[in-house]
Amino acid sequence: MDMHKRIRWITLSAVLLAITLVVQMIGLPQPVTGPLVNAMLFLSGAFVGAISGIIIGLLTPWIAFLRGILAPPLAPMIPFIMIGNGVMVLLFWLGRQFMGKRWGSVIGIAAGSIVKFLILSSAVRFVVSVPQPIAQAMQLPQLINALIGGFAALAIEAAIKAVLKNTAYLQ
Repeated sequence: MDMHKRIRWITLSAVLLAITLVVQMIGLPQPVTGPLVNAMLFLSGAFVGAISGIIIGLLTPWIAFLRGILAPPLAPMIPFIMIGNGVMVLLFWLGRQFMGKRWGSVIGIAAGSIVKFLILSSAVRFVVSVPQPIAQAMQLPQLINALIGGFAALAIEAAIKAVLKNTAYLQ
């Protein structure tokens, strides 16, 4: 990777991480924040690549915990949230790479969302002991949040590309 591409990768990754952190910190209700954070993870994978999206997906649960956004009873779930985020972005990116952007995105969102759901729901069922409301929040709502976030990301990506169509960014 040449220096220009490396600087662009770092810059875009940092901007997407910053936007994701702002989304986490502005205090919206979880049914809004969850899909938005997932959308940012998918957008990171779409615009900057799997590694960027995975890194952001690994950092966001820790930062949310350190900032008090992620409640202390969820601390045991942090490694599983990190793994779920990373796998979700990777499957999305792989879908796009091997099946094309249109259908690959849809299949990648579905596969990534389902696998993230399976990781989180399995963790609260078999590995981590958390209070029942937290266990429930780590199951079906996570699948719904990821799917909504994924399809929102596709709409946002299309809008961004339409705006940037004639700029050097997409050249």
